[in-house]
Amino acid sequence: MTTTTDHLRNTLDGRWRDVKNEARAQLAREEFRPHYTPNTAIARSKAFEQMKILAQHGAAQDGFKKEHGGTGDVGAAVTMIETLAMSDLSLMVKAGVQWGLFGGAIENLGTERHHDAYVRPLIDLDLLGCFAMTETGHGSDVQALETTATFDPATDEFVVHSPTPSSRKDYIGGAAETATVAVVFAQLITAGPGEEPQGHGVHCLFVPLRDENGDDLPGVTTSDCQYKGGLPGVDNGRIMFDQVRIPRENLLNKYADVAADGTYTSPIENPSRRFFTMLGTLIRGRVTVGGSAAAAARVALDIATRYALQRRQFSAPKSEEEVLIMDYLAHQRRLFPLIAKSYALQFAQNELVAKLHELQTTDNPDAEEQRELESRAAGLKAANTWHATRAIQEAREACGGAGYLAENRLISLKADTDVFTTFEGDNHVLTQLVAKELLTAYADDIKGMSPVEWVRFAAEFAGERVIKRTAAQTIMQTILDTRQDNEEEGSLFNRGTQVKMFEDREDYLLATVARRLQSKSKETSEFDAFNAVQDHVLHAASAHIDRIILEAFVAGISSCENDEARELLEQVCDLYALSVIEEDKAWFIEHRYLSTERSKAVTRGINERCRTLRPHARTMVDGFGVPEELLGAAMLGHPQAGSNEESASNPSKA
Repeated sequence: MTTTTDHLRNTLDGRWRDVKNEARAQLAREEFRPHYTPNTAIARSKAFEQMKILAQHGAAQDGFKKEHGGTGDVGAAVTMIETLAMSDLSLMVKAGVQWGLFGGAIENLGTERHHDAYVRPLIDLDLLGCFAMTETGHGSDVQALETTATFDPATDEFVVHSPTPSSRKDYIGGAAETATVAVVFAQLITAGPGEEPQGHGVHCLFVPLRDENGDDLPGVTTSDCQYKGGLPGVDNGRIMFDQVRIPRENLLNKYADVAADGTYTSPIENPSRRFFTMLGTLIRGRVTVGGSAAAAARVALDIATRYALQRRQFSAPKSEEEVLIMDYLAHQRRLFPLIAKSYALQFAQNELVAKLHELQTTDNPDAEEQRELESRAAGLKAANTWHATRAIQEAREACGGAGYLAENRLISLKADTDVFTTFEGDNHVLTQLVAKELLTAYADDIKGMSPVEWVRFAAEFAGERVIKRTAAQTIMQTILDTRQDNEEEGSLFNRGTQVKMFEDREDYLLATVARRLQSKSKETSEFDAFNAVQDHVLHAASAHIDRIILEAFVAGISSCENDEARELLEQVCDLYALSVIEEDKAWFIEHRYLSTERSKAVTRGINERCRTLRPHARTMVDGFGVPEELLGAAMLGHPQAGSNEESASNPSKA
């Protein structure tokens, strides 16, 4: 018999639910049980052994094209790596680096000579690589990387070099121990016949790091980042290059090539567009990081909810039995809005993965759709990872002292996901990227307009210009047609009213930030103009992200095939929408989208939804689909496997 929980899980899992179910079954094995292992040597060894098991079962093949030895199912590849986060974040990161970043660079930036030589071995772990992009001096600003790759026509080689201390490749997963090769991002410098050396921007090259004994090759110096805030199973390291020579053929040359005489050619003439085209092909990593953080948050919320349904504190009047902490409104308010947001984010992630799959499995992806995908991936990565940081911390606190014990897993989830707000781009930088993409919609329209024309444009057309829906247009239009624009408290539960409030906030913020930018750009430089309104820019982007998440939730509900599960999802969606409005209540009041009385009604509405959802607390988190074997919390009767008691009893070995 199919239960409400089954329907919730199937709806939330989305298009690749079969992949998730297969991954859950695999991860339920003893070898993948959650463990707390602060000893880096043990943790690294365990993560690598787990990767070997995954490779033996063909877990990496979905991420590569059929002609290269894979299945070409991009959505399945992303889904599988995200699901690993429920078991061990170190394993997820190791798999993501090997098959997603390193393998993705070979597949997407290389050509047939690289595919034939490297793809099958890296799928099978016979070739272990790392992704050497970030440097000590430059992380988010990839275009300014300092490592150089200078072509020497006399020997038909590139010379890879780290010219400054700040050009050291830093925090590179796999570089400390396991990786024998790296895909290295460096400034490409060439000189054709009779030409002066010329820089062509950042390109990617295949560079061997270690010999068969694991020793650094001549000119290569690797070192270990040692202890980090989390992820003990990931051997992050640093790399310096001292005039390291590699064959010309090691340039991953899909988007640019260098002839034997040093002549540089590229099918994309514009250097900036070439650079962003290359980076755009590697977007899978950003999508995976966000989804994996969200998966970890769901595990933490599942643990905290189950604990709250068994833990009692304080006696109620005229009762000898203490009260379940989940029965306190304050506790419901701590956890339920975060559970609701987890549902919302997963529906948005499902849409993102589907769009990624569509564009990466077509021969000629649409350029505008690709830019929109990159913007959405940036926004949802920020939203997912910030949510994980907040949700896991709240889950830890909600479990009191028990939540601080390693055996209850929450501290490892917290430590391991903390860096996800930095992985694949700093979240504030990514949020600005979202805003910049949205503002380009205005750029072509406002050029040459007089102030009167701009005001008229902003008032009449701007809102329509920027709304690009994630969900089916007909679904959203039907919902908007049902909106209730009145002060009645019940109208806040009307989906059309909620959607309209989200849209109005986004439209207003984008229109006004565009107007401010136009005004300030007449007085100062473009940088100073943008910098002066940066807070406004971030707010506008966040409003846009909130809106596409809500729309994805609405579309997700429509896909649910069971009436009872759909009704529960409707209530969870109410809680998400009202929680977002409450968090930005000051803005809504300041701009007269909420009266003070209606603002109070938002708070009452959240309390009401918490009360109605209380009987469904366990059902909601069961809908996340976290296997019992992966909870790993002793306080729930799920002791962690491989908890490394020796290290716990002997700190000198940890």
